[in-house]
Amino acid sequence: MEEKTRGQQLREALLTQKKNGWDVVDEATERAIFEYCEGYKTFLDRGKTERGCVEYAVELAETAGFVPLERGMELHPGSKVYRVNRNRAVNLAVIGSTPLDQGVSISASHIDSPRLDLKPTPLYEDSELAFFKTHYYGGIRKYQWVTIPLELRGVVAMKDGSIVNVLVGSHPGDPLFTIDDLLPHLGAEQSKKPLGEAIPAESLNILVGSRPLKDDDGKDRVKLAVMKMLNDHYGIREDDFISAEIEAVPAFNAADIGFDRSLIGAYGHDDRVCGYAGLKALLDLEGVPMRTAVCVLADKEEIGSEGVSGMQSAFFDTFVGDLCATQRVPLRVCLEKSFCLSTDVTAAFDPNFADVYEKNNSARVNYGVGLCKYTGARGKSGASDAGAEVVAYVRRLLDDKGILWQMAELGAADKGGGGTVACYMANRNIDTLDAGVPVLSMHAPFETVSKLDCYMTYAACKAVYQS
Repeated sequence: MEEKTRGQQLREALLTQKKNGWDVVDEATERAIFEYCEGYKTFLDRGKTERGCVEYAVELAETAGFVPLERGMELHPGSKVYRVNRNRAVNLAVIGSTPLDQGVSISASHIDSPRLDLKPTPLYEDSELAFFKTHYYGGIRKYQWVTIPLELRGVVAMKDGSIVNVLVGSHPGDPLFTIDDLLPHLGAEQSKKPLGEAIPAESLNILVGSRPLKDDDGKDRVKLAVMKMLNDHYGIREDDFISAEIEAVPAFNAADIGFDRSLIGAYGHDDRVCGYAGLKALLDLEGVPMRTAVCVLADKEEIGSEGVSGMQSAFFDTFVGDLCATQRVPLRVCLEKSFCLSTDVTAAFDPNFADVYEKNNSARVNYGVGLCKYTGARGKSGASDAGAEVVAYVRRLLDDKGILWQMAELGAADKGGGGTVACYMANRNIDTLDAGVPVLSMHAPFETVSKLDCYMTYAACKAVYQS
């Protein structure tokens, strides 16, 4: 074997050596990666809305021995508890052996995704076609939502207090829905418009019917026929839409991508890929962790984490505060000693659009979980900007566990940016670092991620819980 030159020795000792994760992991880890991702795909298909995510998360948690957290209940090391926030967010915890005055270890994600919401008065008829009016939620590219199959998921809250669940399009034989687009033969003027203007928001109307009600000579016979079907099936009237939360989401399920099946294509990777990682890591903890481990699955991140179910609400503080009350520990004492891995996706470098990335500081597909010291936009606006000591702590933690990771920024400095829940955790005096799965086609109806990166994010969450 040739002796290494001085230059080769220095290069290995001093320069970062980036390697594709599939060249690093062994066969046992490869099997674990593919097995983990089968469970994740089920989570995606069950949880196309935040309510669906919460329902399935609770189902998995209760199977793993978690019980609802009640005020005044006795907790001990190893206790597993959860609390649901208005069916749209959930916090879970495994009580550790160390007192809560030493802090908790947190993985915080969001489970809402960009989508189309039905307006409060959605149903109308025009030219003997029936449509639902929508209001887009989060940062969508509107042109991507036309002419794709859609399904409807959500609830109608009736005046008597009862809840009607709506789910159309996810079962075999169900009808699907779509939004029309202009044919190219008549689209010359539309094609001249910028992408952001070619599909106006008020044209995102979902086609829901075309068959008029028979034996009626009044107006809006197609609308009336659709409303009759909804009344027959769900017992609702038109004014019940006023108190409904019904979301239009893509009607395709999670699928393997590529001949080698190394990728997953699906709706909602942002941020359910990290939400599932934090949840699954907590459910898979063995024994009693040293510090109490907390998994946060929040709502409303895509619109600023506002509202009663978002990360800016008091729900997290109330949950951890109730844990602290069992040990008579002030909440502020617990939080200032805590650490949070704010697990949200980052942009994966795409060579097809290389000009909007800064290649040296972009996450790569198959290189592991992406650590982001700061997110925000341009001059780091809206970022928590983790301190050097916090980044060093996570580097050491992941390296000690053999977890593949990389540093990442969300695009070139002047090209845009994005936010996460990290700043809201940091505002609580919690040391926080962003980390997550690199995503191709982020915010599209069909996003793509690497199975290896999914698994490494799960492993990172587990390492934080065990720290």
